[in-house]
Amino acid sequence: MRQTFTKMHGLGNDFVILDGRALSLPAITDACAAALADRTRGIGCDQLIVLESSDAADFRMRIFNADGGEVEACGNASRAVAILHGAAATVETGGGVIALSPAADGKGATVDMGVPKFAWEEIPLDYAMDTAAMPVSWGSLDNPVAVNVGNPHVVFFVENTDAIALETLGPEIEHDPLFPARVNVNVASVQDGAIRLRVWERGVGETRACGTGACATAIAAMKRGLVGRKVDVTLPGGTLQIEWDAQDRIQMSGPATTSFTGSFEWDDYL
Repeated sequence: MRQTFTKMHGLGNDFVILDGRALSLPAITDACAAALADRTRGIGCDQLIVLESSDAADFRMRIFNADGGEVEACGNASRAVAILHGAAATVETGGGVIALSPAADGKGATVDMGVPKFAWEEIPLDYAMDTAAMPVSWGSLDNPVAVNVGNPHVVFFVENTDAIALETLGPEIEHDPLFPARVNVNVASVQDGAIRLRVWERGVGETRACGTGACATAIAAMKRGLVGRKVDVTLPGGTLQIEWDAQDRIQMSGPATTSFTGSFEWDDYL
């Protein structure tokens, strides 16, 4: 059976999107997702996004990282899906129901990412501790903030993000037993009221952009009084605007675009 797909990206964080809302798709295993995401033998992407019907929202979005593991949330993919859908919508994700709203010019979107979680068991951590100033360290990285914005993040504030050996420390922290669901690792610096950010994404590696990472880092900086309630977060792929609104909900705004469309045979990947 031949399947159409749309390839999109948000600030260089790229996705293969399969639309199964009108026509059900075959069961997608971790191995199938990883094969489609493979940049040498598959289509290639950071995340495979599968849209399905939902009883809890306008539709459901499932998210598979490049290693095939299914995760709860993806901010950049949410903006891409908003543009692909073409209208405001509520979307069921593994991290809860979010709201999407494409920009009038069709080049960007705003996503209501919901209310951040800070309790240690909500991150989750393996044991109780203060998530606003965690008494732990890995190499040159210490005293992080932990926050769940649909998926788990740990945020380190440093003087120079480029000086951090994220390719070494990222996987070490991601797989530390302290994080039973693994964790996304963010290293950030605050300069002139804005944030510069690098992200090691669980199941992907260092990425050009991570929407939930930008949200988590902005919230962590706000919690520590380093920035105001609205801030620009610049990643290697570009800049996102993050606001923590009066209802304590996270509003993320930024661009996304279609790269190309295509099709494949399911028998090649199942």
